[in-house]
Amino acid sequence: MIHFTAFLASAWLFPVAYGASSSLASSTTPPHSQFTIPASADVGAQLIANVDDPQAVNAQSACPGYKASNVKHTSDGFTASLNLAGKPCNAYGTDVDSLTLTVEFQAKDRLNIQIVPSHVDSSNASWYHLSEDTVPRPKLSPNASIPQSDLFVSWSNEPSFNFKVIRKATGDAIFDTEGSVLVYEDQFIEFVTSLPEDYNLYGLGERMSQLRLLKNANLTMYAADIADPIDSNIYGQHPFYLDTRYYKVNEQYGPHSRARSSEVDPSQEYVSYSHGVFLRNAHGQEVLLRSEKLIWRTLGGSIDLTFYAGPTQADVTKQYQISTVGLPAMQQYNTLGFHQCRWGYNNWSEFEDVVANFEKFEIPLEYVWADIDYMHGYRNFDNDKHRFSYEDGEKFLNKLHDGGRRWVPIVDAALYIPNPENASDAYETYTRGAADDVFLKNPDGSLYIGAVWPGYTVYPDWHHPKAVEFWANELLVWWKKLAYDGVWYDMAEVSSFCVGSCGTGNLTLNPVHPPFSLPGEPGNVVFDYPEGFNITNATEAASASAGASSQAAANGGSGSPTKTSYLRTTPTAGVRDVDHPPYVINHVQTGHDLAVHAVAPNATHADGVEEYDVHSLYGHQGLNATYQGLLKVWSEKRPFIIGRSTFAGSGKWAGHWGGDNFSKWGSMYFSISQALSFSLFGIPMFGVDTCGFNGNSAEELCNRWMQLSAFFPFYRNHNVLSAIPQEPYRWASVIDATKAAMKIRYSILPYFYTLFHLAHTTGSTVMRALAWEFPHEPSLAAIDTQFLVGPSVMVVPVLEPQVDKVKGVFPGVGHGEVWYDWYTQSAVDAKPGVNTTIAAPLGHIPVFIRGGSVLPMQEPALTTRDARQTPWSLLASLSTRGTASGQLYLDDGESINPPDTLSVDFVATKSSLRASARGTWKETNALDKVTVLGVAEKPGTVRFNGEKVPTESVRYNATSQALHVGGLQKLTAKGAWSTDWTLEW
Repeated sequence: MIHFTAFLASAWLFPVAYGASSSLASSTTPPHSQFTIPASADVGAQLIANVDDPQAVNAQSACPGYKASNVKHTSDGFTASLNLAGKPCNAYGTDVDSLTLTVEFQAKDRLNIQIVPSHVDSSNASWYHLSEDTVPRPKLSPNASIPQSDLFVSWSNEPSFNFKVIRKATGDAIFDTEGSVLVYEDQFIEFVTSLPEDYNLYGLGERMSQLRLLKNANLTMYAADIADPIDSNIYGQHPFYLDTRYYKVNEQYGPHSRARSSEVDPSQEYVSYSHGVFLRNAHGQEVLLRSEKLIWRTLGGSIDLTFYAGPTQADVTKQYQISTVGLPAMQQYNTLGFHQCRWGYNNWSEFEDVVANFEKFEIPLEYVWADIDYMHGYRNFDNDKHRFSYEDGEKFLNKLHDGGRRWVPIVDAALYIPNPENASDAYETYTRGAADDVFLKNPDGSLYIGAVWPGYTVYPDWHHPKAVEFWANELLVWWKKLAYDGVWYDMAEVSSFCVGSCGTGNLTLNPVHPPFSLPGEPGNVVFDYPEGFNITNATEAASASAGASSQAAANGGSGSPTKTSYLRTTPTAGVRDVDHPPYVINHVQTGHDLAVHAVAPNATHADGVEEYDVHSLYGHQGLNATYQGLLKVWSEKRPFIIGRSTFAGSGKWAGHWGGDNFSKWGSMYFSISQALSFSLFGIPMFGVDTCGFNGNSAEELCNRWMQLSAFFPFYRNHNVLSAIPQEPYRWASVIDATKAAMKIRYSILPYFYTLFHLAHTTGSTVMRALAWEFPHEPSLAAIDTQFLVGPSVMVVPVLEPQVDKVKGVFPGVGHGEVWYDWYTQSAVDAKPGVNTTIAAPLGHIPVFIRGGSVLPMQEPALTTRDARQTPWSLLASLSTRGTASGQLYLDDGESINPPDTLSVDFVATKSSLRASARGTWKETNALDKVTVLGVAEKPGTVRFNGEKVPTESVRYNATSQALHVGGLQKLTAKGAWSTDWTLEW
């Protein structure tokens, strides 16, 4: 849910009856004027970000660094004391005079370096170390040893303490602090590593940006509730990066490159090595990418770096997940279907109409989602009893569930606090939480009261020992009234529409209106359309432009620029200023104030920890609480959760959507890099608001976007209140485009599900960048306009308006790879290193199958339940060597620990395809057909387990060189995988 800070209104009284488009008013609120929080309430200090401040102290020049001494070697590493090498600089806090260095070779492919204060004294008495209960530290493997490690650490005291992490295979320093000083203060830590001249870094999220991080970028990491700006910090924090380095074979590091010759084609010109780096620190951070160096800064905490040796991206990602953040949650099979949502479905009847229209136009639909419209006064776990009564909801959900579909409501992080002067304003969830005292506090021990959608609100304190139990119980109590099927967890950055505890003393005003107008309210009519709309819809575009101009004039325009007076905080020795820390990160919110549009940094948790130290963990901990709650609802079923604010490790509980994007071509373009980045972060269940959230969508954009998102793991359409409807059945061409793309998606759902099982069990990825799957082709390093689903399916979407073709690259074609067009089933005529022009008229998304693949498929249907009851088919695409392989995983589709599972392996040679199964899951659907691509000549007799297949069931297309074998259902009547079989031709 977006917060329209661009449309802040001044303080005024607003009538409570907003009309059907708003639904803000509580059904129990009397019809009188409602107080609107003044816009000034969400205005903080005006700070200048240090990266923009010419007066900012350069800590590298001002600070002395440290000297190492008292080195002690252990079986798995060494420790040392680090002491200030000169006079404290106190640049952005108080220098810590004594540190402890611990170097631990934790596994063959993993190294940890930790630097922490040696003792607690007056200079660091409030020091916060990230709790292992919240974010576990990677553990030492039983057989870890320095000689067996892929990495080596050297250090020096000249001119001050510095260290290098070296890859043994190449002799290359993958992390090198030589030439820099370590700065370690109570509110500021800085360390610097050198980088190659042409570096390829990925990760360090969350933000919307290109996949490969830009040179000279300033990368802020701090959870923020903001509508998807480009190149700024947004909802989550993932202090992890992948570094890929390419070496020319037989030149630099040549002998070491040849050592991997078994992995590299003999004609390969380059070889790559990838490694990963994770900083286990949840404080506000900045990473500054500069020429041949990376500068890492945090606002506190400790240095806790883990290095993952790879040597491939796939290896790094697995090492990161398995050892450190945890493997991603296994999704229910049905969650891979299509999801429809919008802010503005105002009652159960509208949901029924949406479902009916999907059925009418025969568009697959699995889930419908409810935004905050369903709530009573925007209160969690409390339906509006007039528009979304529990009685009518039970009828709707029963019918929905009978039809094989599901419903997911939004649940926000904040909870309404009742008006103490209004007896009818009671809210049982608050009452139960208050009884256990589980809400966040001010430093003086009073309740911290912010403001979100319901009005003035409180916040569960995840550090309180009873908070998770409280939240879980609320989910269970609510589910007993309304049988929802998952949770959409939002606003957990954690958001507040005012600075500080603004509700203190104001509760008699509750419920209050946010300090901005909602979309559709006076002064905030949605007139925005995508680029190119003026070409395809000139009359409507002109009318919208005129309306937007009139509205801007009525709102006072942009106003005259005013001179800004910046606040600069000077550090005080021994004192932490959490409200305005001396170092100002380039935080996305206005003025860079950490308290703007968020719970303030001085809010205090039950254990005394300040929000300053754990802000970016709030959503992560809330996802855990929600996961525990859904386990109470269904003890044996996989919880389905999509959250907005995430941290390293959130993927073991939930998926993620890309937040409040825009109905613009740029948002569609960046959705690919967003998804690929979350593949790195261990959150494969990712998708975006298809067709765009903010603004009005348009037919051409929605046409292209519905097709693109059909190949994302999480596939949902969602848009903002009062914008034009954008369900795919709203335009004839979008209906056709959607059905065409969904036909492919639903056919390969078994492949998707298998990929998720592999991700859940091994840490592999679902969506993949070309550079990761083809690691020895440097030309692929920056490509984020096309992608792979698993190893076998490549998508090359159109990402701009008014075109009917797209350019794509076909990786590996110079080294024996072959790609087949999904639609024609013919091998693509592509040249290595060349952008190939591909026809892509509106309604067509180019999709290609990699040679050497075997894809298990079923027939498309309007629900995954029905699709799972259809016959099986296989699509085998032979490599240039005439071989192919693939796999299939099946279970009941929802159990956390499924009692029965089935794994099937497929292996093809030039003239045969073999399926071999193991497991106890009984799959009764028969095999219908097998298609083999790349069969050079028309075969003679085709046999299935030695039995001749009737001639009329065999077709060979000499043009596409595709062999089609049908009529197999009788031969597999007991189930496609009930026994092993071989198809020969």
